Amino acid sequence: MKAIPLLKAVYFKVFFLLVLVVCATSCRKINPIENTFKNQAFAKNDREETEVFFFISTANISKSIISKSQIAQQKSSDVIVQGLSKRIEVQESQLLDEVTKMATSKLIVITEINATHKRDLYNLIDASSNDFDTIYLNAMKEAMSDQIELLEKISRETNDKEILELVLRFLPEQYKLLRETERIKKQNV
Repeated sequence: MKAIPLLKAVYFKVFFLLVLVVCATSCRKINPIENTFKNQAFAKNDREETEVFFFISTANISKSIISKSQIAQQKSSDVIVQGLSKRIEVQESQLLDEVTKMATSKLIVITEINATHKRDLYNLIDASSNDFDTIYLNAMKEAMSDQIELLEKISRETNDKEILELVLRFLPEQYKLLRETERIKKQNV
């Protein structure tokens, strides 16, 4: 007779644990409405990812161009190259300031991720005085072409008014500086 109440107690304990497990798991579930709000808050679409890539890449290229131009102002023996490098530095500093302000207003953190530009910078520092102007002008041509490509790409892929205004303001000057860089490069050859 003692076996029956003991068996009932075991069934009762198992039933109680089952109810407890079901309640605990259902309490942990997030409200479906709250869950969709969380997903929407952290979801990124392609346009936002493109803009983040644009801000980071443009800032990195600008920093690289500024560094190279500062080296050229100190190391170049050609007054024309020094003047060009000064104008490029001023233009890139303005672009970098605008990109940084826009990125900050959009809560984008600009990180420095381009190690290849640092290698180019070291190559420029190590260049002999005879080859310096050629190496600098080649590096500027490549970097400015990359930056122009970024500006053109973002203008096609976004409809953000601020970004488009930025492109309209800086792209013509970038082309002008690129053409001048190519012209000086041809004269030095």
